[in-house]
Amino acid sequence: MDIVIPLFDRFEPLDAIGPYEILAYVPGATVRFVTAEPGLVRDDLGALPVHVPTAYTEVERCDVLLVPGGGGIRPMLADPGFLDWVRRIHAGTRFTTSVCTGSIVLGAAGLLTGLTATTHWQAAAELESHGAVYTPERVVRHGRLITAAGVSSGIDMAVSLAALLTDELTARAIQLTTEYDPQPPFDSGSVAKASAEVVERARTLQLTTEYDPQPPFDSGSVAKASAEVVERARTLG
Repeated sequence: MDIVIPLFDRFEPLDAIGPYEILAYVPGATVRFVTAEPGLVRDDLGALPVHVPTAYTEVERCDVLLVPGGGGIRPMLADPGFLDWVRRIHAGTRFTTSVCTGSIVLGAAGLLTGLTATTHWQAAAELESHGAVYTPERVVRHGRLITAAGVSSGIDMAVSLAALLTDELTARAIQLTTEYDPQPPFDSGSVAKASAEVVERARTLQLTTEYDPQPPFDSGSVAKASAEVVERARTLG
């Protein structure tokens, strides 16, 4: 099973690394990072350079395409060759997915026209400019198209995707293996929950993490997981 994540200068790190951590545990899966020009790719926060050895043009098909977002999506939106590649790859995937502003790339490629989709709350208008209908839901699925909201929501999406690619037991076991049992100290990870003061402060930051975890399963700790999930988790990794 081939899972491909295109990276670009100023990609949002958790958009890519969060789902990578989950999907790398899917039995039989290989996760590959690709980019326009092989070499060092820098993240949006500036301290996580990633060496990517493969050009996206070398990929002719994959089972899952996962497009992250970040401040560097502008060159991708203006690159007809990349958007054409996204369309061609999507034609043969089992699932085409995005995290955060990665959905704007899918929209620019014409994949979301007329569909409800999600993205980071600060990018809703831009997503709609490409023909999608924005919804603040954390994960939105239309058949083989799945979009996730801002940054941290990619982890929730990846756990759901793991269940689609395998089965619920395996996905729960991956959730337990990564101990994804979120208990954030504050309940302000979505616009609906945050105070006006928090929203205003968030607007002064770079695209914020939208950390409002809603994992699809409640099995992210040994205390919550069934014996069957714990046993499956021991077989992973």
